[in-house]
Amino acid sequence: MAVDASGGAARVEAGKPRPEAPAGDAARRSRPAWLVVTGRELRDLWLGGRALVLLFAYSVTLSVTTYLTATNEALNFLEQREAVSLTLQVAVAIGVLLTLLAAADAISGERERGSLESLLLAPIPRWSLTVGKGLAALSLWLAAFVVSAPYVWYLGRGVRVVTTSLLNGLLVGSLLALAMTGLGLVISTFASSNRVSLSVSVFVLLALFAPTQMPSSAQRGWFGDLLLRVDPFTAGLRYLGRIIVNARTFAQEGHWLIGPAIVAGVLVVAAVAVSTRLRLRTGGRG
Repeated sequence: MAVDASGGAARVEAGKPRPEAPAGDAARRSRPAWLVVTGRELRDLWLGGRALVLLFAYSVTLSVTTYLTATNEALNFLEQREAVSLTLQVAVAIGVLLTLLAAADAISGERERGSLESLLLAPIPRWSLTVGKGLAALSLWLAAFVVSAPYVWYLGRGVRVVTTSLLNGLLVGSLLALAMTGLGLVISTFASSNRVSLSVSVFVLLALFAPTQMPSSAQRGWFGDLLLRVDPFTAGLRYLGRIIVNARTFAQEGHWLIGPAIVAGVLVVAAVAVSTRLRLRTGGRG
């Protein structure tokens, strides 16, 4: 009796278990899209060297500020607190600036380099792209805060304000960094070029700093007080000054952070909302 060898072989092959995909590939496919984008952007930002150059310039600025405040031999107790407050405010302001620059480059930079098309063709939601790039930009602020910690410790170790300064600096800086990340992403989404995005972002940042230079006479009255509270930088830096220099508590001065928190929330939501406007334009440009 003849045996159908080909049919038997087919049945044997059919009975074999199919090879499974590598565990690493399965894990990567199961990761949320925004987390994948975040990892890609972090590698591009840090391994590419851009973040390291910015942090080096940041540390040089803090070193100069700390040296100028620490070499004054006539410092008394109150002036030491003011030195800590000044250094921390500089650290927060410049750290937030780094975050804004990274966010302003997020979309317009990809568009200018011609790499936005591949991102938009990827099967991921647009908001995942925005969230991933925003989180990567925020990593600059966290790194800047870590760099600033030794400077704050050196200036504040004699007046016992190190812990208070660092905790409140992290709080205020995080709120401002969130706000500037949202602002940078919104501007970057609509900007036609990277140069326009960076220029507009820096201009808006300078405009937000303007109320901090207002004379005390202009800060009186309900309008002046409202302007100080609405502007996130003025409110945040004033909060730090009162906490560190005047030795106040969060319960006494926390109301100054209402404005920065609202602005941060609105700008982050706006950045995610406008991400739906990202489209492929004529010629394959986003």
